[in-house]
This record gives sequence, structure tokens and C-alpha cells, in this order.
Amino acid sequence: MPEPAEMNGADIGKMPGDGVPGSEGKDPVANGHAENESNPFAEYMWMENEEEYNRQVEDELLEQEFLERCFQEMLDEEDQDWFIPERDLPSVGQIQQQLNGFSVNNGNAEEILRKSILNPEAKEFVPGMKY
Repeated sequence: MPEPAEMNGADIGKMPGDGVPGSEGKDPVANGHAENESNPFAEYMWMENEEEYNRQVEDELLEQEFLERCFQEMLDEEDQDWFIPERDLPSVGQIQQQLNGFSVNNGNAEEILRKSILNPEAKEFVPGMKY
């Protein structure tokens, strides 16, 4: 049999399979699918479950968004629990304001000593030392 490139119009009409090379012995079907194919709509079967597929994808997206929100909340809580000196310690200006509010009054010291019931002659307490 001659190659398809060497054929003229009359030769192509004589070929079995309606002139399509490689289709010898196969009868064409009106819908473009071979007769031995079990389901001619097999390539479109994914559409049968399209709503279920869309629901599944939407659920996965919602779950992913939920996990991202939970993770962000966890990071925010962790930031609150950690000691961060710049955030948690008062500034130098705030400490100076607090110190300015304190006053030392020595005029009252002698009166406090007179009323005291502590022994002024007692030895200095040193932890761990036995007397």
C-alpha cells in the first residue's frame, strides 16, 4: 500500500477507515468515538461530581484560613507572654518621675530611734552564721 503522502485523492477514497491512516479495519462512529469504547462520555465524567468537588475545595480553603488565623492568634499570645524589655520596662523618663516623687526626711530620724524597741548594741545579722 502506498504511503499517505504519495496518494492522490482517488487512492484516499479507496482506503478502509475513511482515508485516515492507521484506522484500517475500524468503522467510524457518528460521534467520533470508537464502538468498543465503553463510555463515550468518559472524559466528561468529572463534571458529574463538580458540585462535590467545589464543596471539597471550598472546605479545604476554609480550613486553611482557619489554621492561619489560629496560628496568628498563637503568635500574638506568645508575644504578650514574653518579657520584652523595650515594651515591659518603664523608660528612664518614667523612672525619674517616680524618683522625684520620693523625698528623704531626716528630721524625723531621731524620734524613730527613740521609740524603737530594737537593740542598738546587737551584732549585725549574717545569714548562715551561728552566734
